[in-house]
This record gives sequence, C-alpha cells and structure tokens, in this order.
Amino acid sequence: MTLLRLISGCLLVVSGIVWGETKTGEPTNAAEAIAKKEEQNAKLDRSYRTWKANLPPAQQKWEDTLEANLGSFYFPHHVKDKLIGLETAWDYVEDVENLPKVLLIGDSISRGYTQAVRKALLGKANVHRAPANCGSSATGIKKLSVWLEGGPWDVIHFNFGIHDRSTSDKLYASNLEQIVVELEKTRSRLIWANTTPTVSEQNSEHFTPERCASLNAIAGEIMQRHQIPVDDLCSLVQPRLAELQQPGNVHFTDKGYDVLGAQVAAEILEILAAAPTQPIQVK
Repeated sequence: MTLLRLISGCLLVVSGIVWGETKTGEPTNAAEAIAKKEEQNAKLDRSYRTWKANLPPAQQKWEDTLEANLGSFYFPHHVKDKLIGLETAWDYVEDVENLPKVLLIGDSISRGYTQAVRKALLGKANVHRAPANCGSSATGIKKLSVWLEGGPWDVIHFNFGIHDRSTSDKLYASNLEQIVVELEKTRSRLIWANTTPTVSEQNSEHFTPERCASLNAIAGEIMQRHQIPVDDLCSLVQPRLAELQQPGNVHFTDKGYDVLGAQVAAEILEILAAAPTQPIQVK
C-alpha cells in the first residue's frame, strides 16, 4: 500500500510537470500554449482598442483603414508598435497646410525607406504611404482605388517588382500598363521607382539578379512610353549591396534605407520644382 501511494504521488508530480505549468508559469503543453497566446492577443487587442478610442476621428479612421488592409501578418506588428509608441511608416500623417502631398506606393522596400523620405522632406512635403505592403502588380490593380484615398496627390512615387518575380512578362507588362493608366487619371506627377537588386539568387525571396533586370527592362519601356521619370534605385545601390543590403535577403539595413530614402526625396523635390502647379482630381 505504501509503495502504491509512493508511485501515485510520483505520478501526480510528473503529471503536474507534463500537463500543468512549471514553477515559472510557462505552459507545458500545446493546448496551454495556445490558450496563453490567445490570452496575450486578447489583452493586446483590448489595449489597442482603448488607445484607438482616444484618438481624434481622422486618426481613428486611418487606423480602421490599416486594420482593413494590413492583413494578418502586418497588422499585429502595427498594434504592438503603437502600444509601445514606436514611429513607423504607417503612422497617421497630419498634413501641414500649403505643403505638397506625396504618396509612396510599394512593397516592404518602399516601407523601409518611407521614414527616411519623411525626414528628408520635413517642412517641404507631407509624405504619406499606402496602407499596405503593396505586393504584386495584380494586387495593385485590385487595391489602387483604396490606396489613392486621401488625395489629391501632388506626387505619386510607385513600384511593383519583387512580388512579381513569378509573374509572366506579358502579364506584368499588362498589369503595369493598367496601373499607370489609372494613376494618370489623378493628374498627379508620377515617378516610377525601378526594382532594387539582390546579390544572388541565394536570398529569402528567391529573387534573382536576372529577374530584377528583366522586370526593370519591361517597366522601363512602359514608363518611357508614358513619359514617366524613373527613379533609378537599382543603379544607386547595385555597387554597394554588400554594404547596404541584409545578407541573404532582398531587404536593406537601416543605412541602406537611409540611402534609398535620400534619393527618393531628391527625386520628389526635383519633380515638384519642375511642375509646381496643383493636381486636378478627376472624379
């Protein structure tokens, strides 16, 4: 009987370790880990809703737009950033009166240099960005009307490329043509940013230097036909990829994004100086 009690006591101790929690409070099985994660997410969501409820109406509307467009990957990151007070590319922009309005459209590379552009154009332009990681040209066709809300825009700086690595040349050209036609209807001054390169195909996105070159060639022909200036970000960083780009990646270091942002800002200032008139919003 004593032996049975001893064995039973040992099993209770073991089961407490395997199926319960450790002394540190860490979950010790999958179900508890999921429950703890859900509890943490619910707490974050409540904190975010409280934070958002205290914002002015225009900022609340912007947060609604972000929630509808950032998706299940980016929006949780946005929530965490806001709750700890980080400045990000998706911050609400309160326009300074009488300054031109600029819209940046592009994927995570564009997102990466957004803050550098804002810093460079502080006091010179109101720099907004699309409420999304804009992804492929096919996504651009679907979402462009949402991204253009908040205009009219004096300048729109845009790119689609890395996410089109598997898109056929014919479809990529067709998609870009449709996007350009829609952007031209805004009467904004347009700047195309050609796609930034990578050192080799050994990167997280499986994006090759050859595909980068072919996408830029296709886009270049379309922009030339529409007389849209090209911000040659590819040539800017190509000789400095080892210095500016994250190893084994298509993304850049903070220094890399500063370099990209400085050129983007310079291109925007140049086109504003060349054509200072206000755009006409086409309804």
